[in-house]
Amino acid sequence: MNERERLIELIKARSYRYSEKPFRLSSGTYSNYYFDLKKTTYSPEGLYLVGKLIFEKLKELNLKPQAIGGLTMGADPIAFAVARYSYDMKEPIEAFVIRKEPKGHGTMSQIEGHVKEGMSVVILDDVVTTGASTIKAINVACENGLSILGAIALLDRCEQNGRQNIEATGYPFWSILTIEDFGIKRP
Repeated sequence: MNERERLIELIKARSYRYSEKPFRLSSGTYSNYYFDLKKTTYSPEGLYLVGKLIFEKLKELNLKPQAIGGLTMGADPIAFAVARYSYDMKEPIEAFVIRKEPKGHGTMSQIEGHVKEGMSVVILDDVVTTGASTIKAINVACENGLSILGAIALLDRCEQNGRQNIEATGYPFWSILTIEDFGIKRP
């Protein structure tokens, strides 16, 4: 079994839920299936798999970001996993976190991590439905002068125009997995 197949298996065991009673999603809509990817991305094996698969996706796409991150909390473990894996591969990529609101004290920063204006970055998200969280992260990164290469989600639900909404910002979007990897047909 390769790493991608193992990640799907791990998500099915830890993060995927189906119910006849629909779940309310962050977008406000309802769905019979729900992915709580933090149950996977916070696990030792999940961190390893996610870090490796996203790092390899960056290589496949010939992207060379100086840093990688997104809106807290979904993107946090993914960014940390990629940063660690990239260090192990001797091609270090900094991790950063975007707060939902600027910090109310100290530097008043909305971005945490060692990133500076002009740095090339990739925006991360765990699950994309409408793309709103990814778009918010893109907007904050732009406001802070970061040079965005694109966005990568661990899972694209392939609904509510998430991909199209993100791409409408002018940046490319990729995902490691889609709902079809879990036997769910696109709406």
